[in-house]
Amino acid sequence: MRPASSGICKEGLPYIGLGVFVTLVLALLGWVFLTLVALVLTALTMNFFRDPERVTPQGAGLAVAPADGKIVFVGQAKDPASGEMRQKVSIFMNVFNVHVNRTPVTGKVETISYFPGKFLNASLDKASEENERNQFEIVEPEGYSWTVVQIAGLIARRIVCWTEQGDKVVRGQRIGLIKFGSRVDLYLPDAYELCVTMHQRTCAGFTVMAKLNDAKH
Repeated sequence: MRPASSGICKEGLPYIGLGVFVTLVLALLGWVFLTLVALVLTALTMNFFRDPERVTPQGAGLAVAPADGKIVFVGQAKDPASGEMRQKVSIFMNVFNVHVNRTPVTGKVETISYFPGKFLNASLDKASEENERNQFEIVEPEGYSWTVVQIAGLIARRIVCWTEQGDKVVRGQRIGLIKFGSRVDLYLPDAYELCVTMHQRTCAGFTVMAKLNDAKH
């Protein structure tokens, strides 16, 4: 299981190190313009791979956002894990968002399924079925099942999974990363009521996505 972060994902260190090296070489050669370009690109890479700590809301019956970004879809859709029609929320992450993904609830990772695929624009609905993706089924102690799907985008070429099947996870805990532009789909159990709307900005591990319906509690 992924430990607490030092502020930068270790997966980004090779990219950052390369950027620093290239910047130093260009500076030593006296190529001022190219040095500035390399410096900016290195700073952007560091920004992309940042992994800040988050204070996750406490309390029973809450589910938090699995990703930073903008909500681009809210509606009924077929859950790829169960085959049932469920409420689905899609969060699109641009290159300026934090790309560390977190579990919405406390529970057990029942299954993890990886699917190779295309690299369409992650903001498109068909990306949910055609793009490279990694799918988690997380079941709460009460039996409520959640499906979280990491979806690669136009630039992303690797989905990183920090979780294994059978792991017990705590609400807001890190479960993975998608490199360079992506999307996360979240499928809610019927017992939960959605608390977010289209175009809303979310913060992984912090924004409350849904609450357990008291009538079904």
